[in-house]
Amino acid sequence: MTWTAVLTPAPEGGYTALNPETGSTTQGETISEALANLKEATELYLEEFPMVLTGGSLLTTFDVASHA
Repeated sequence: MTWTAVLTPAPEGGYTALNPETGSTTQGETISEALANLKEATELYLEEFPMVLTGGSLLTTFDVASHA
C-alpha cells in the first residue's frame, strides 16, 4: 500500500514527518531518516489498528490572507 508523508523542516533542525491517514508523526535529521522513521511508526500503528485505504490521497495547497 502507498501512504502519504508530509515532511516539514523542524525549527531545531532535521524534519518532522506526518502520515495524515493514521496521524503517525515522527522526526529525523535527514529526509531519508524521517521517512524511514515514519514508515516504522506507521507500520507499528497499523499492527495495532489495521485499516485499508479506500482511495488515493489528494495533496493541494491554498492561500490565506495575511492580517499583519
